Amino acid sequence: MRADTPIESVSARAYKIPTDAPEADGTFAWTETTLITVHAQAGGQTGFGYTYGHACQTSLIETMLMKAIKGRDAMDVEGAWSSMQRAVRNIGRDGIAAMCIAAIDIALWDLKAHLLDLPLVTLLGATRDEVPIYGSGGFTSYNDDQLTEQLRGWVERDGCRFVKMKVGSEPERDPHRVAVAKQAIGDRDLFVDANGAYSIRQALTFSHAFVSEAGVTWFEEPVSSDDLDGLLFVREHAPNPMEVAAGEYGYDLDYFRRMLTHEAVDVQQANITRCAGITGFLRVAAVCDAHHTGLSAHCAPSAHLHAACAVPGLRHLEWFHDHVRIEHMLFDGAPVPRDGAVRPDLFRPGLGLVFKAQNAERFAEKG
Repeated sequence: MRADTPIESVSARAYKIPTDAPEADGTFAWTETTLITVHAQAGGQTGFGYTYGHACQTSLIETMLMKAIKGRDAMDVEGAWSSMQRAVRNIGRDGIAAMCIAAIDIALWDLKAHLLDLPLVTLLGATRDEVPIYGSGGFTSYNDDQLTEQLRGWVERDGCRFVKMKVGSEPERDPHRVAVAKQAIGDRDLFVDANGAYSIRQALTFSHAFVSEAGVTWFEEPVSSDDLDGLLFVREHAPNPMEVAAGEYGYDLDYFRRMLTHEAVDVQQANITRCAGITGFLRVAAVCDAHHTGLSAHCAPSAHLHAACAVPGLRHLEWFHDHVRIEHMLFDGAPVPRDGAVRPDLFRPGLGLVFKAQNAERFAEKG
């Protein structure tokens, strides 16, 4: 290993992939998802990272952020991360900037592991061999047959012990939809995600209905995740065994610290493609550990897998339909569930992923 391996280049591309059917949750609807890929080069190796966002992110990655890290030692990923954080100070660390940093940070960790010829989980330090997943989708745009088919597939095909559905677009229909979902999954745990669509009064009313009618054990964003008092109120008054979860929109460590200090959630969520990458995710995990609060990884399963295996207090990883479909289409080495869990491939260096550029070209954003 050379004492210094300078980062030579960082490149980014955007790909807009149509969904296989219209998708919606309690506060948003979409028919396409944009994948942002990053490749970082040093010492004859290439690292791969990605996030989900908007095509405009490629410019920030290839200009300001590449300037912040080009020539730095590829072995010093945390130093590069800190340099990028400083670079975006005057444009804001949250949102797009944090997502761009995430994609680069993931690529740099992958690059470092490639330079050392190690699977990333070995470099980070494994605390587990596998990560439990929960099937996630059940969009409010689905009819009962679509809902049943998707949820039952996660249980019967993938062995998921937990399944999550969206609620909130039409609250009056939610009790019926939850009953349909429970019928589809049998004795497996049912999670619901309102994406902040409910008022506090609605959330409390539905929490009791969901537990009594379907044994729902997880209520994600029953109210806006920005309403920490509201989350805490629902958490304190929801019936057992329901837990309240939130945090997918956290971009910096202070966001998670505030949510945890406020005791607003039973389970903290974090998204590695939003919270400034693997470096940020591991810091969130440490804060969760200090607050004796479990952590659940949100979406983008291929990006989370190795880091998730290095986190002692991790509950599970979201097996989100939209991202699973894209990653299996475009990533060689994307994880495949077995008995409700995914496992890193210890025979491949880094994240174990190779981007299928030719397959993705038809989705490439132009200009």
